[in-house]
Amino acid sequence: MTIMLQPFRIGIGHDTHRLGEGGPVRLGGIDIPHDKHLIGHSDADVLLHAITDALLGAAGLGDIGDMFPDTDEANRGRDSADMLRRAADAVAQAGYRIGNLDCIVFAQRPKLGPVKAQIRDRIGAILDLEPEQVGVKAKTGERLGAVGNEEAIMAQCAALIVAVTG
Repeated sequence: MTIMLQPFRIGIGHDTHRLGEGGPVRLGGIDIPHDKHLIGHSDADVLLHAITDALLGAAGLGDIGDMFPDTDEANRGRDSADMLRRAADAVAQAGYRIGNLDCIVFAQRPKLGPVKAQIRDRIGAILDLEPEQVGVKAKTGERLGAVGNEEAIMAQCAALIVAVTG
């Protein structure tokens, strides 16, 4: 059976990690000065994890837990940028290139406005994308729920992948 590539596909990614005492917080591939850090099996970069899931989902390749299970000790402390690059390579092997990413980070603190451009540039560098192909928005929890109470940071990403022709 021959599978024909669709001209484009869309994926959605989401991730949440708890916050623990002591910083910095690693987000979007950069370290941001803060009095807390994200807790996880890898480096716990929620934004890169959400992007990874969005890309894998768009290509029908499962999710980050399939590719990098937390039951594998090789993934303990793993750099999320490495996971994202590997996911992007799998998307390319499936016959697609990244069209654009649109991301939202939900964090009461630290305030991300001053570092959004730096995060966007870092994601672009990891994936070899132009800055205009990466949208990064920041929202607070308005002091409600786990995000608003500074117990967690969440991220979401929508990814568009485009079939490579010729």
